[in-house]
Amino acid sequence: MEEVVIIVGAGPSGLATSACLNVLSIPNIILEREDCFASLWKKRTYDRLKLHLGKQFCQLPHMAYPEGTPTFISKAGFLRYLEDYVSHFQINPRYHRFVESASYDKVDKKWHIVAKNTVSDKSEVCLGKFLVVATGENSEGLIPNISGLDSFEGEFMHCTNYKNGKRFGDKQVLLVGCGNSGMEIAYDLWNHGAFTSIVVRNPVHVLTKEMVLLGMFWLKYIPRKVVDYVIVSLAKLVYGDLSSYGLPRPSLGPFYLKDVTRSSPVIDVGTIEKIKEGVLPAITKIEGDYIYFSNGKRSQFDAIIFATGYKSTVLHWLNGVENLFKEDGMPKKNFLNHWMGENGLYGAGFASRGLFGIARDAEHIANHIRDVEYASRRL
Repeated sequence: MEEVVIIVGAGPSGLATSACLNVLSIPNIILEREDCFASLWKKRTYDRLKLHLGKQFCQLPHMAYPEGTPTFISKAGFLRYLEDYVSHFQINPRYHRFVESASYDKVDKKWHIVAKNTVSDKSEVCLGKFLVVATGENSEGLIPNISGLDSFEGEFMHCTNYKNGKRFGDKQVLLVGCGNSGMEIAYDLWNHGAFTSIVVRNPVHVLTKEMVLLGMFWLKYIPRKVVDYVIVSLAKLVYGDLSSYGLPRPSLGPFYLKDVTRSSPVIDVGTIEKIKEGVLPAITKIEGDYIYFSNGKRSQFDAIIFATGYKSTVLHWLNGVENLFKEDGMPKKNFLNHWMGENGLYGAGFASRGLFGIARDAEHIANHIRDVEYASRRL
């Protein structure tokens, strides 16, 4: 089959890109390996998840949230929004399509995509003038390589497999990673009666969601350096010096770090109040149910939950893309120019700027495809 645009991935990035193309009446299809859209949100997120940014920074193109929607949206509320979005823009992903390879044919100037239909167990070939990679940064959970992890006698998992803390009550649980997922899961574990410890390896900014919302609003009008100074000052007033708990504050500002290193500040959901005895440093090795730390101490745990991020898997199937992606499957180009490659190749959702970045990518990609198509018709 042949289409103008082929999109791989039916997460928010793929849905937003398809919607923007539909608005411009540009034919497109989405190939999705799972049996539903937004499978990460539906199947691999914890129950208490809420969007940490205000709704105005979390909406997809051409459709605002309904009137009366709270500023900070729950997981269920966001999924309802996506259901309405898919219906409104008449997006019909082709599910159970596991993309095995994609390559550009320079002779016929088309992308050749081979996808296995996991229901019929047959391979299908799709041709397209444009290819949009919308599998995103969070395609696969990342667990670090720790000496002795296979010998651990308890249970360990990536946070994509964590739903809630009900079955961890009264257990000793080690949470590795102090990003937003890690801190929120730690809070959930405490609320379910687990004895929770957190491993923190690097300095981190701790802010409230209101501080982040205020900072993102100010960034429209005030230089980033000034916004960082004010927000850090507010954080010091609210939290004081957290280094005594093992949470030193970075020397560079939170919005600077987000722009330059893609590192997000931690948005406190109540976790900081529960940290009384500090946090643990990096793990050095594991022997049975004993875990050893870089400060020379060791402790026993019943379970380990890794909130240690994700990795892109785009290079598992995408061939000949030296111009767009690095070896780690992330864009070579910096933010603002990261979304466009050569020969009609695009990447949506690789900006490390959440749903706000996804919406921006989708609009840029659709508009660029429109312009290319218009120019080709004039030749």
